[in-house]
Amino acid sequence: MRGGAQSQLMLGADGKLWVVKFQNNPQHLRVLANELIATRLAQAAGLTVPATDVVEVTEWLIANTRDMYIELPHGQSERYRAGLQFGSQFVGGLMPGQVVDYLPEQQLEEVRNLPEFAGMLALDKWTGNCNGRQAVFDRKPRERKYRATFIDQGYCFNAGEWNFPDPPLRGVYARNRVYAGVTGWKSFEPWLSRMETMEADKLWAIAEMVPPEWYGGDTAVIEQLMEKMLLRRSRLRDLIGSFRDSSREPFPMWEKKTSVCVPAQFAHDAVGKFVM
Repeated sequence: MRGGAQSQLMLGADGKLWVVKFQNNPQHLRVLANELIATRLAQAAGLTVPATDVVEVTEWLIANTRDMYIELPHGQSERYRAGLQFGSQFVGGLMPGQVVDYLPEQQLEEVRNLPEFAGMLALDKWTGNCNGRQAVFDRKPRERKYRATFIDQGYCFNAGEWNFPDPPLRGVYARNRVYAGVTGWKSFEPWLSRMETMEADKLWAIAEMVPPEWYGGDTAVIEQLMEKMLLRRSRLRDLIGSFRDSSREPFPMWEKKTSVCVPAQFAHDAVGKFVM
């Protein structure tokens, strides 16, 4: 598969296609944890993301499959590492109608869940995604409109750093057209409120799904990450506001309240004193 993690498209024992990221991918070990945590959080908020799971790849499979090598700099390579990997179900499955990762500007209007880009923006700001927002678009045979599925959460939590620098232009989709319908905070609902009120138990349950080998086995590290995520719930609107107020001007339809300054001599006892 394309991308810096050099994922493999694999047929699972369940008969489904999985995009598999390996522990020794060129990006970082923690991108596996990032993918699982952020995708499950998005799913809990009601956003359209692929089904995800922990996938076991055996040593026998790697040894007996051609091209199971990671390409490294300077022409070097190494075999993928066996063990527990991150798996994301391939959008469209074995019999896809049409799946694309790019739509022309005018065809974005044919995406039936286009408002979800606002919800995914909230998720990316919450998780500190330091990459651009990625999505694929699929439609079944005889369907006219596409559906967006949000993929590639590996660079959430600032990739392998697990911190939150929060530049306003990170974690956003490349084209403003997907945000053209945003008119205010209501455009982020119901996803934003679900994130702001997500129970701590939900976050801890998601963290417990992550194999310890994906973050070096130090449970204190992943506990600290979840504590930061709980605190960041209250900052979501500020983070979105920073993007709104950026030079990119992503929300041209945002409702702006205006006030009119009334001169002091007209501010009091003015009712009924003037006849037009």
